[in-house]
Amino acid sequence: MRSPRKPAVVAMAAAAALALAACGSSGGGKASSSSGKVTLTWWTNATAGQLKTVWQQAATAFHAAHPNVTIQVEPLQNEAFTTKVPPALASSNPPDIYQQWGGGQEATQVPSGKVADLTRLSSGWIGEVGSSAQAWQVNGKQYGVPYDLHTVGFWYRKDLFARAGITTPPTTLAELQTDDAKLKAAHIVPIAIGSKDKWPDAFWWEYFALRLCPTATLKAAMKGVNLSAPCFTQAGNQLKSFMTTKPFQAGFLGTPAQVGAGSSAGMVANGKAAMELQGDWDPGVMAPLTSDKKLNSELGWFPFPAISGGAGSPATTLGGGDGFSCTTPATEPACAQFLQYIDSTSVQKKVVAANVGLPANPAAASALSLPALKQVLTYNHAAPYVQTYFDIAFPTSVGQALDAAIATYFAGQGSPQSVITAVSQARNQ
Repeated sequence: MRSPRKPAVVAMAAAAALALAACGSSGGGKASSSSGKVTLTWWTNATAGQLKTVWQQAATAFHAAHPNVTIQVEPLQNEAFTTKVPPALASSNPPDIYQQWGGGQEATQVPSGKVADLTRLSSGWIGEVGSSAQAWQVNGKQYGVPYDLHTVGFWYRKDLFARAGITTPPTTLAELQTDDAKLKAAHIVPIAIGSKDKWPDAFWWEYFALRLCPTATLKAAMKGVNLSAPCFTQAGNQLKSFMTTKPFQAGFLGTPAQVGAGSSAGMVANGKAAMELQGDWDPGVMAPLTSDKKLNSELGWFPFPAISGGAGSPATTLGGGDGFSCTTPATEPACAQFLQYIDSTSVQKKVVAANVGLPANPAAASALSLPALKQVLTYNHAAPYVQTYFDIAFPTSVGQALDAAIATYFAGQGSPQSVITAVSQARNQ
């Protein structure tokens, strides 16, 4: 899941959020037959921070414009969605609106019969979101709507690069390794990674696959839930070779990704490491982890470099996004109208200001203030192909198996083939 990367998701809020969800969920879009009023329960992963405020403001403003519709915001800690959504969809009382990441994960939920088909209700406005909305479709039908988009790349400290004598970001893997050596010589940790949380490891394996596999092979692998093409094994081998150069901090397996100044994000924010492979949410994650008021001016961004001999396009990017789905008991068209409101330019600009990602609605791009984020948006729009994170593109159980296998591989166990085997075994279960 991608959203743990966001500053809005704070582990310490989990208990309170889960308690709220447990005791406050009403679900079903229950309306009063006499008044015509309806309350829609809304599960989000914004348990703290600016996005939580944005969502509450959106619910309040929508109610003001639609007095008969009340949006009841129920924040849940991100990982709770894995355990709470499946049984909720199997029950007679699911939430009316819930966090949705699209892809194979969404497709896994559709057979429950509880995920609402929004195709007709969104047809008049979904075009404003553009082609990115297709990632929330299953068999051509719109079962979810994105509210932000993400691109993974390298966030780096310009000042630390300069101290090591690096004048321009690397464009090839060989250049990255050369720069790593320069940073080490300057007594600077080249790359921080939060392997304690496991999901950052997947970014590395997946990007090696993107650079080594042709786009057609990637698409076929996602559709067939099959990583048997030789380039995927090659990706594991080349990643292992890269890791033998020791580019990461000492003890990286025990480092969290986002929580605390000692996390991988905190290391970059506090000048303890030169760069991190992360999503566009990283500047927002870093800001609360440092007292450095000049951080944003020191942050730069560059895409994952090309790999010599790779058949993949060096412009292909890894990414995804966050969105919401409605459930079938939800009173129509109120739920779809609320999702439309979330994707309106005014709300989208507030989402951007919350530093959680790129806007799903291109009309809100002007709200991006950090030059590096504007660079990310340009790169995303120019990419010939955006590969959805593998664990989201695959069915839920397969994606979880893949992430676990990659984390085990990073820990020095398993083999390139063990990652491939984990996917095939999970697919066949």
